[in-house]
Amino acid sequence: MKAYLILEDGHVFTGKSIGSRKTVISEIVFNTSMTGYEEVLTDPSYSGQAVCMTYPLIGNYGICYRDQESLRPYMDGFIVHELSRVPSNFREEDTIQAFLKRYNVPGIEGIDTRALTKILRESGTMNGMITTDPDVVPEEVLPQIRAYRTGNEVEEVTCTEKEFWPATDTVVGGITGPAYKDADPEAPVSGKRTGHTYKVALMDFGVKYNIIRSLNQRGCDVTVYPAWTKAEEVLAGHPDGIMLTNGPGDPKDCPDEIREVRKLYESDVPIYAICMGHQLMALAAGFNTKKMKYGHRGGNHPVKDLETGRVYITSQNHGYVVDTDTVDPEIAEPAYVNVNDRTNEGLRYKGKNIFTTQFHPEACPGPQDSAYLFDKFIRMMGGDQ
Repeated sequence: MKAYLILEDGHVFTGKSIGSRKTVISEIVFNTSMTGYEEVLTDPSYSGQAVCMTYPLIGNYGICYRDQESLRPYMDGFIVHELSRVPSNFREEDTIQAFLKRYNVPGIEGIDTRALTKILRESGTMNGMITTDPDVVPEEVLPQIRAYRTGNEVEEVTCTEKEFWPATDTVVGGITGPAYKDADPEAPVSGKRTGHTYKVALMDFGVKYNIIRSLNQRGCDVTVYPAWTKAEEVLAGHPDGIMLTNGPGDPKDCPDEIREVRKLYESDVPIYAICMGHQLMALAAGFNTKKMKYGHRGGNHPVKDLETGRVYITSQNHGYVVDTDTVDPEIAEPAYVNVNDRTNEGLRYKGKNIFTTQFHPEACPGPQDSAYLFDKFIRMMGGDQ
């Protein structure tokens, strides 16, 4: 069946329908990862967006459900040039087509994704419609497409109740980490429970599972809190450290979360914040964020550590950035910078046991160059990693 992608600037792409056949309007973005499409599909930070994969062949190793970074895909749509219909991999459990249909995600195959990416790079991220309606008239739906706005997407992806992920040696898909979340959401955040030392309170703004796994691997029991949890409840658990996670959308759409992050900032508990968490911490400290032209999404973004001069290749997924012109040097200083466009990639807070990064040290997909930052967080809590 034919499918159509209609951009708000009037461009129309015609391809084949994959997945669900429903019509969606969404923000259209692109991801430059060459592998890891399943992790991209299940990254909650894509809520409210349809993703164009720039790599031309997608799906050749199928779907392995243990590789998901959340319970289900949150993205609105999936856009590829060519879809492999006969995947080949010893871990393959399903095809992308079946996966998309199972979770009611529409997609389009067979369009010129290179041309689409060039449009988004030159004109900036824009809204678009994916539809299989053969009678659609682009001129008639353009006002509707242009009027689309994302809301507080964090509320759509955060967990609904407190969850406990104990440190464990269970091997899942070749990665050491939790196989399943603990069934008791009221379990205390106690390192003594499993014989491990550190207990981490994790604020879920759209967490990827590998953030939790990376902490579990380092001997941390992790309690995951819904994004709307009050700071008083988090601090009442006496955590050794607090993690603020990645998430979707504009951080300024989260005023309640910013207020609670400010309270966490004023505590003496060590804090590490990633991506959305990094932006929320900056806003809580009185700095500003701004929307990027087309964002950073992929597993090949070079980032420079301003203290050591070392450059790391990182995994990223964001459309907003901290405006360094608004950073008060008495409160914080830039710690990392993007080598390509010089945008901020992290802050070091002065007089506080807090650091933040825009990039993802847990990767999935992407390189593991910056996984050492989890060890830094452990040391902040008193560990010897």
